[in-house]
Amino acid sequence: HANIIAGILDGNLAKVPAYLTAAMLIIYLVMGILLIVLPHFLSPLITLVFCMGLALVYGSLNYWLWLQGIMLPLASPILMCVLFFMFHMSWGFFIENKKKRAITRLFGQYVPPELVDEMAKQPDAIRLEGQSKNLSVLFSDVRDFTSISENIAPADLTLLMNQILTPMTQAIYQNLGTVDKYMGDAIMAFWGAPLDEPQHAYKAVCSALDMHDKLVDLNVTLSKEGFPHIKIGVGINTGTMNVGNMGSEYRMAYTVMGDAGNLGSRLEGLTKTYGATHQQAPQFLYRRLDMVRVKGKTEPISIFEPLMLATQASEQQIQQAQLMESCFDCYISQKWSQALEILKTMYEVHDPAYMQIIDLYKKRIEEFQHTPPPSDWDGVFLFSTK
Repeated sequence: HANIIAGILDGNLAKVPAYLTAAMLIIYLVMGILLIVLPHFLSPLITLVFCMGLALVYGSLNYWLWLQGIMLPLASPILMCVLFFMFHMSWGFFIENKKKRAITRLFGQYVPPELVDEMAKQPDAIRLEGQSKNLSVLFSDVRDFTSISENIAPADLTLLMNQILTPMTQAIYQNLGTVDKYMGDAIMAFWGAPLDEPQHAYKAVCSALDMHDKLVDLNVTLSKEGFPHIKIGVGINTGTMNVGNMGSEYRMAYTVMGDAGNLGSRLEGLTKTYGATHQQAPQFLYRRLDMVRVKGKTEPISIFEPLMLATQASEQQIQQAQLMESCFDCYISQKWSQALEILKTMYEVHDPAYMQIIDLYKKRIEEFQHTPPPSDWDGVFLFSTK
C-alpha cells in the first residue's frame, strides 16, 4: 500500500507485464532445475550458500525491474529456494543415516568400532562389489586343537574357545584389521579393505606379534583354570586379492579370495614345521626360515618370521638373524660344513627362538651330506601337505 501511494504521488506506478505468466514460468523452470540438480554434487554448506546466493540474485533482479517500473512476484521464488534447501537437507539426513545404518549392520561384526565410525563418515568410499586390491591377509589357528577338544567337556570347550578368540580378535582390532571369519579354532583377517590402508602389511605383522604377546598372558590364566597350554600358528601374506560382498542368495559376507590369500593359509600351515609379508613391512627384524614350494603352487617362495620392531632388537638378536641368513646362503650353495659351523655358533647362544630351526637345518644338512641332492637342486623344500 505504501508503494502504491508513493507511485500515485510520483506518477510512477509499477506495472504487471503482459508476459508475466511466461516470464515466471521460465524463472521457475530455470531455478527449479538448478535447485534440483546442483545440490546433489555439493556439500551441505555449499548448498546453503548456493540457495542463499540464488535467492539474492533473484531479489536483486526483482528490485532492478521494480525500479524500471516492472513488477514481478518476489515471495514465491524466494520461498521456492527455502523449500528446496529444506528438502535437500532432510533428504540428505535420511539417506546418510540409512547408509550409516547399513554400514554399521554389515561391518559391525567384522571391523573394530573406530573403523566403522570412519566408514560411516565416508560411506561413498565403501565398495561392496568385487574389486582387485593389494591386501595383507592373516590366518591363525590353535595347534593340536583336535586332541585338546577330545579331552574337554563341550561346555568347557566353548568357554576355552571364547577365551582364546577374544584376545586374538582384540589384537586384530587394535591394529584396525577386518575379521573375515572364524573357522572353529581358526581366525581369518585382512587389512587394506573396506577402507584403504597404505600400511596394511605393517599392521598385519603388528597384529601377529600382539597375538603372541597376548597368548603369554592367556596361558597364565588358562593354567590357573586347569586348561592345557595353548600354542598358535600365524601365517601372513601380502598380494593382490579379490575383495567384496560374496556369497549366495541366502547369505552374503564381505570376504577376500585369490591366490595370495590362499598362500597366507599355506604359510600358517607351515608354522607347524618352522615354529611371514617381508618387503612391504621393513620396520621389523625378520629371520629367514626357508624357501619352499607349497602344495598347489609351482613357484618357490621365501618365508620369513617377524621377530619384533627393528628398533627394539638387541645387538645379539640382530646378529642371530644375520647368522641365520648366512647359514641359509651356505645351505643354498651346498656349503654344508660352513652352514653347520654357523649353526653351531648360533646353538652356543642357546636362544630358544632359534632352537627348532637350528635342529631342522642340522638334520637336513646331515642328510644331504650322507645323500647329496640332485645336480638341479635349487634349495627349495617341497611341501606336499597344506
